[in-house]
Amino acid sequence: MAGEPLITVVGNLVADPEPRVSQAGKSWVTFRIASTPRVRDRQSGDYVDGEPLWLGCRAYGEYADNIAASLTKGMRVIVQGRLTQRSYTDNQGQQRTSLDLDVEEVGPSLRFATAAVSRAGSGPAGGGYAKTGNGSQPAYGQTAGGGYAQDNPW
Repeated sequence: MAGEPLITVVGNLVADPEPRVSQAGKSWVTFRIASTPRVRDRQSGDYVDGEPLWLGCRAYGEYADNIAASLTKGMRVIVQGRLTQRSYTDNQGQQRTSLDLDVEEVGPSLRFATAAVSRAGSGPAGGGYAKTGNGSQPAYGQTAGGGYAQDNPW
């Protein structure tokens, strides 16, 4: 729906993304992130972990394939998307509410890590970075072998 606000959340992947294929043959992926704020304990004055926000995330098409190939459990990511809410009944018969993001953008957080980016598509519609130099040097942001690299401190 047009005009829906986008929100941005920084958090850690709690499991590897789960790639799926619909009955119509379309790719999609689901993954969960936990965003845990640091809050100050009034009594001790120390910073401690606050209550985590758990979000399920979904993406579709070629974007889903790129996410599944690039992100792994424990990575700190920045996710932007449209917030949705759904209600369901769990196995014990309790009514539950789930917050989910329909992903517009996702990428690694570079606060505690480094990353190298390579273009997934080819041709003008592929987006990404243009190859520069004499062909023996990788394009800006790429490793010599192409692909994606991330140092993960967790």
